[in-house]
Amino acid sequence: MSTITSDSTAQIVSSFGNLSTDQKLALLWYIYKEVGKSITPAAPGASTASPAIAEGIFQQVLAMSHEEQLQVQRDIIDRKDGPVSQEYGSLSDTTKLLFWYFLAQGMDRTEIVPMPEDYTLEANASQCLTQLQALDHSEQITVLRDFVAPMGSESTKL
Repeated sequence: MSTITSDSTAQIVSSFGNLSTDQKLALLWYIYKEVGKSITPAAPGASTASPAIAEGIFQQVLAMSHEEQLQVQRDIIDRKDGPVSQEYGSLSDTTKLLFWYFLAQGMDRTEIVPMPEDYTLEANASQCLTQLQALDHSEQITVLRDFVAPMGSESTKL
């Protein structure tokens, strides 16, 4: 794969930021399904990841109904205040990426609310996926971290 300039990666991150909440969720799922075999193994082994913390938050989501699981994922993306969103907001960027990896694995096992069978990405989200696939592995990880880093609530009030 060829190396893409940092301007290009910034453009992908900006495009992701302009997607609707549900398209962001869908794109994260498609990334796991399409390129996850090469991207996601880097997250669990990263030195700045805290697997036990990511697993703990994942277990909180797992204990919820599918409707609640979907809502909490939307709340994290939309940076809404709430217990899970606040815990997520306090994570390192790499641990946030690991949390989404755990969610995708849970979706794969249908423990976490799965994507509808007939769901298709909108054109803008599909373009983000294509652009991400064109990046080399380290750039993919950087872009994914940039996708998930601003999510979650940083509020200290509940």
